[in-house]
Amino acid sequence: MAKLNDIQLLRINYLRGPNIWTYRPVLEVWLDLGELEDHPSNALPGFNDRLTAWLPALIEHHCGVGERGGFLQRLQEGTWCGHVLEHIVIELLNLAGMPTGFGQTRSTSQRGVYRMVFRARDESVARVALAQGHALIMAAINDEPFDVAAAVARVRTEVDDQYLGPSTACIVTAATDRGIPHIRLNDGNLVQLGYGASQRRIWTAETEFTSAIAEGIASDKDLTKGLLKSCGVPIPEGQVVNSPAEAWEAAQDIGLPVVVKPSDGNHGRGVTLDLRKQEDIEAAYHVAYPEGSDVMVERFIPGDEHRILVVGGKVVAAARGEVVSITGNGRSTVKELVDTQLNSDPRRGYEEEYPLEIIDLATDTKVQLELKRQDLDASSVPAAGRQVVVQRNGNVAVDCTDDVHPEVAYIAQLAAKVVGLDIAGIDMVARDISKPLHTQGGAIVEVNAGPGLLMHLKPAVGAPRPVGQAIAEHLFPSEGDDEGRSVGIGRIPLVGVAGTRNTATISRVVAWLLHLSGHHTGLACRDGLFLDRRRVEATDCAHWEAAHRLLMNKMVQAAVIESDARTILRDGLAYDRCQVGVVTDMDGVGTLAEFDVHEQDQMTKVMRTQVDVVLAEGAAVLNAAIAQVADLAPLSDGDVVLYAQDGTLPAIVEHRAKDNGRAVFVKNGRVVLATGSAEHVLGALADLTFGRNAVVPDTEALLAAVGTAWALDIAPDLIGAGIKTFEPELPAAPGQRA
Repeated sequence: MAKLNDIQLLRINYLRGPNIWTYRPVLEVWLDLGELEDHPSNALPGFNDRLTAWLPALIEHHCGVGERGGFLQRLQEGTWCGHVLEHIVIELLNLAGMPTGFGQTRSTSQRGVYRMVFRARDESVARVALAQGHALIMAAINDEPFDVAAAVARVRTEVDDQYLGPSTACIVTAATDRGIPHIRLNDGNLVQLGYGASQRRIWTAETEFTSAIAEGIASDKDLTKGLLKSCGVPIPEGQVVNSPAEAWEAAQDIGLPVVVKPSDGNHGRGVTLDLRKQEDIEAAYHVAYPEGSDVMVERFIPGDEHRILVVGGKVVAAARGEVVSITGNGRSTVKELVDTQLNSDPRRGYEEEYPLEIIDLATDTKVQLELKRQDLDASSVPAAGRQVVVQRNGNVAVDCTDDVHPEVAYIAQLAAKVVGLDIAGIDMVARDISKPLHTQGGAIVEVNAGPGLLMHLKPAVGAPRPVGQAIAEHLFPSEGDDEGRSVGIGRIPLVGVAGTRNTATISRVVAWLLHLSGHHTGLACRDGLFLDRRRVEATDCAHWEAAHRLLMNKMVQAAVIESDARTILRDGLAYDRCQVGVVTDMDGVGTLAEFDVHEQDQMTKVMRTQVDVVLAEGAAVLNAAIAQVADLAPLSDGDVVLYAQDGTLPAIVEHRAKDNGRAVFVKNGRVVLATGSAEHVLGALADLTFGRNAVVPDTEALLAAVGTAWALDIAPDLIGAGIKTFEPELPAAPGQRA
């Protein structure tokens, strides 16, 4: 069979929020199969066999069949290459450690052109996975060699370089599980959990409650020890030294054996234990010196190294360290034994995801010193049966949370409180953590700010601990959160307005009513970007970037965000869920050909996105005068408020009759708020004008704003008064003349 031409990637677009495909970010790819449109998978000789040999885990893909092996069934029956590429990319992401379950491929109005999407937590990772998947499928089609391991490695490298670290990711995942949204604030691990004034910020395992003073204290080990000692916390005696000679003098004063370590290091770097000889102590000084600003000599505490994680004043996890050693065989060098007996352990690796690190004898001076103390080096050949210690510390990866004695937990909690840390890693040495420290001469040797969580998430031995959930609960307590508001933990009242008919006016009126009800309100609409009554930007701000600026603003207690069909198709919504979602119309189909939207019926799939994201405790506000809009009502997870000038429309009559549905309409020249058969008159339509100049608003826009305010539980009297005080004239933006 002649070589087939490549699948063409016509357009790649990252949808950053809820979209026509799913609630979550996806990479959308427009594909032109070209001549492959005439070659489904079962018509490509050897293709299926090559593909499943390279990616055997494809058997786990359910696909539309809904069961294990479903995708392979589709392959055998014959499916098109766009669909196959979707599953290849998903599998590469799975193999690279970024599990992905969602993908879809749909034909367009052009023959051979498809839109393929897949779940994408990070755009750059998704693009690399797409490129590798594209190369893989073409190699499989044309029976060419392909290095799957190298492709996975490239994707994994991008994950490591671009995505959140494991500690941060576990907190974000725990927050997501509780319905708390997040925004990544930089290319690293600074993340905002929640929106606006209800947000909290984390940076790995540090939070906005982690004070700079406490962090400074923790980094000064001598100061930390002094504070702990004053509060009765057991610590080892020690002192700061300025030279190898001083280190030996201090060791003699303290009493051998001793520990030499940097005064402000972390992760066990530069720490050497159980030193008894002058030459070893002086050598350990040189190991510790590059890792901190000063060097300390401490009394050696016999026992195992432990890490106790304290979150919000509670012990939530504990791990124990082990001395790492090798056993000689009389033939192999120390380096060879380290590689075969230690580095071959699948729990060891260079990346953060591994609970244990690779031991590099060529660069690890601490290991070199440990070997030297035993009269060995990397090229030495230990006798058969000889035990050689390689590392005495830094291997804390054995879970022991259930063994922590109450007195040990109390001491750890006290240490965190004395230093002032809300999240602390307490390093403790004890022979048996299930017994009180004072009965075994144990002590706390360090208190760490921003502790790593991987040892508790992926211990080498024992069960993982839900430390992410503990931190999320610390930041967002289950009870008494969000000042009693009912919009969800970490959330602010958020209104999404979608459509084209007077949507900017509707958005501005709703923002004004929220402001009058006591909220510092942000507004992103076609008329600009507003903070309360101040317009901070005069350009069209009905787009994703402007909306995100509002959601990142700690001053914003409520937000109103306008979107249209183009915004939804190009970027997705800027928020994951909203309290109120408004849809005014289904206009504009004639301007959306570039998105392959040509028919009026297609607008339902686009505009339903706004209704799909309404919270269960929220409401959708829909224009009942447009049947295509009113038909979105069953899609709302929350309540539904219909509006129209004519209250006798069948949609409104049926809605009111069903479960006391709410509606806003005009009756006898008056605006009525109806709940089931009950009706409340807001006021005469002629009196509900805007501002001091009594500007007469568009009636449908007025009813939409009233319905939205009502859905936000704003009192009818305040709604009426607020409409009359709303000034439709636009305020000047900075740099403009008023």
